[in-house]
Amino acid sequence: MPRTDDFERQTAPYRRELLAHCYQMLGSVHDAEDLVQDTLLRAWRAYDRYDERRASMRTWLHRIATNACLTALDGRRRRPLPSGVVAASDDPRAPLVPGAEPAWLEPIPDSLLSGDAGDPAAVVLARGRLRLALIAGMQLLPARQRAILILREVLEWSAAEVAVALGTTPAAVNSGLQRARARLRETGVGEDGVREPSSAERRAHVDRYVDAFVGTDLAALASLLTDDVVLEMPPVAVWYRGPADYVAFIARALELRGTDWRMRPVAANGQPAVAAYTRVDGAYARHSLQVFDVVAAGIRRAVVFTEAATLDAFGIPAELAPGR
Repeated sequence: MPRTDDFERQTAPYRRELLAHCYQMLGSVHDAEDLVQDTLLRAWRAYDRYDERRASMRTWLHRIATNACLTALDGRRRRPLPSGVVAASDDPRAPLVPGAEPAWLEPIPDSLLSGDAGDPAAVVLARGRLRLALIAGMQLLPARQRAILILREVLEWSAAEVAVALGTTPAAVNSGLQRARARLRETGVGEDGVREPSSAERRAHVDRYVDAFVGTDLAALASLLTDDVVLEMPPVAVWYRGPADYVAFIARALELRGTDWRMRPVAANGQPAVAAYTRVDGAYARHSLQVFDVVAAGIRRAVVFTEAATLDAFGIPAELAPGR
């Protein structure tokens, strides 16, 4: 078999999980796609030296991807959500001004990672390890701690395997893992704390939210929120906490954008989401991608993305015809 064909055959099964891995490291689907290509290029150049007796193809590729991500992160600023940068606003009518951060956390379409039930990327998605709040929390970690956390907790490597990949010692790996876990617990998004309803229950809850929003029933909308609900809208460096400010901001949005909205279901980061459209000149123009974190008590977080590049990444049409 020609070298190129053999390389493609050997690496193809791992591309989705490499994308998930790079996304966890970088917080950007666009950067993650670039780093997967960089990983495969590095692997191609070193393919003649690959020895399956020393590491499986999966382990070898993840080792290359991790170090490619660490190189890419060197000197870069993290990609936060507004709640990781500034204090919550208590004025839902304050001006919405883009923040000074050069780049914000991006959502990732489920469609890029969905595969067979046993596909590693699909498993990571289903287990909630790509939730926006968790990825945002991981952005607060130093890059090497982030890598240790992913390799140990997601890929389930031993401390010795991680030490080999990062050129350090098992003791340093264990210490880094403890610090990473402690930092995530401080943010309230540690993986062990995830207790979510089923996927169908979460989608049904968001469907009720959509009905309340489209019907401008703000009382019904408020009843679907948790007491500590968060609403944030990168790149605007403003966010709100609590049902009162959340609903007050929605009321303001309805004043500014009108009350004629359409919403279509989307899936992002293993979470229910919607593409929102507002009525403009006889049609419905896309407004935003809204991603929801749903727990048993209700909607705990909504993150609203409006940048064209993000909406394009999800294949959200620019317009909907009336009646759709």
